[in-house]
Amino acid sequence: MSDEILAKTKVEEKVYSLWQLVLYFLKLGSVGFGGPVALAGYMFRDLVEKRKWISESDYKDGLALAQLAPGPLAAQLGFYLGYVHYGIIGSTLAGLAFVLPSFLMVVVLGWAYTLYGGLTWMQAVFYAVGSSVIGIIAFSAYKLTRKTNGKDLWLWGIFVFVAAYTVWTESEEVYMFLGAGIVYWIIKSPPKWLDKARSASSGFALGPIRQVAEAAAVSNEPGTLWTIALFFAKAGAFVFGSGLAIVPFLFTGVVKEHHWLTDQQFLDAVAVAMITPGPVVITTGFIGYLISGFSGASVAALATFLPAFLLTIIPAPFFKKYGKRPGIATFVTGVTAAATGAISGAVIVLGKRSIIDIPTLLFALVTLLLLWKVKKVSEPIIVIGMAILGLIVYPLVHT
Repeated sequence: MSDEILAKTKVEEKVYSLWQLVLYFLKLGSVGFGGPVALAGYMFRDLVEKRKWISESDYKDGLALAQLAPGPLAAQLGFYLGYVHYGIIGSTLAGLAFVLPSFLMVVVLGWAYTLYGGLTWMQAVFYAVGSSVIGIIAFSAYKLTRKTNGKDLWLWGIFVFVAAYTVWTESEEVYMFLGAGIVYWIIKSPPKWLDKARSASSGFALGPIRQVAEAAAVSNEPGTLWTIALFFAKAGAFVFGSGLAIVPFLFTGVVKEHHWLTDQQFLDAVAVAMITPGPVVITTGFIGYLISGFSGASVAALATFLPAFLLTIIPAPFFKKYGKRPGIATFVTGVTAAATGAISGAVIVLGKRSIIDIPTLLFALVTLLLLWKVKKVSEPIIVIGMAILGLIVYPLVHT
């Protein structure tokens, strides 16, 4: 018992400096592959088990908050762990250190893509990688769906409805996510005040969201930094679940509404996120670069991560007291079911653009098979392997 108290005291006394924490997240952002679940696992292994900088209870609180709040899970967990002992400064510096390496990588790749995108070798790379990414998204959707829905028929109903809507309209609506969360919340954990406030709650809950959505649609002029900032802030504020949950949302806005990118350019942007370390959501930096150069990349990335940062540090002091209430948990479960439905629908929508012949179909199927059967293989390795295959196969089918 005395050992537990001593260990807890050491953690509370901050046995590490802010500089050490920043260096750790800088390294993790530079070499941390594997997606949000893997990155969260690295943080637990390194900061809780090995270094004992963070207590297990603080880590679990941070992970729960990251799962409840919208935004990229791994980045939000990093924000929270930086906040534990060093407050807002620690959260800010840890977050910047975590995101900066992958941001710089996607900017360099965006520059190369813009400069050499018309070259045959780059077309060959993305010919294979684009269809491989469809396989990765499909497998992620499968895992998320099994984990989220289980045997709950209500969640499966939400999933099927949103997936069908996404395929039919080739778009998604923020209101659908919020509606799914509210419906599931009312069904599973109806609040006592529901009868009294039912008429008022609907307008109150959606009013501010509607204002944000309308503000983001004020200008459709491509390349406008203000428009970019509003759109990506909305994306960052409504992404639940895996980082890939942002893919259908971005596809709707970037390709369908604003026409900033073509279908193929968008798939290439997702592929770039797969081959770089750090959060998958960093694809927004690449997209921003294609829209408006380095300024567009900076604004898009900042706008995406800022809501996640604020939604981490603002509720952090109150989360331990209120975060485990049933109503909050059921709302997030409903939203996550809708998100998995949107991802599954996006697999079909994007697949129609990317899988164009037998070789691309095989690339997607081989990716699925590898992820299903070979547990230790990582997405970046698969993507790099497919890029090499693309260099070989593309000239043979485009002669």
